[in-house]
Amino acid sequence: MKIPPARYPSPLGRMQATPMDVEATKRQGWREQHILVISHDDERLDFLERQLIRSIGERLYGQSLGQGHPMGGGHG
Repeated sequence: MKIPPARYPSPLGRMQATPMDVEATKRQGWREQHILVISHDDERLDFLERQLIRSIGERLYGQSLGQGHPMGGGHG
């Protein structure tokens, strides 16, 4: 039987960030500040919703880096 070596708690352990619930943060942002964070690849969206998200994102922030627009055209 192998006995694992004793681990000594590091004083830096308290400094580690706690994991964040991303969906809860998005939900809170929407409910409290009307900030909407949506991934274009979110599986809960249908095709038309994805296209709408893409159109809004490109109009406000420009085309995604490294990706061509599948429908052609370009927003300036």
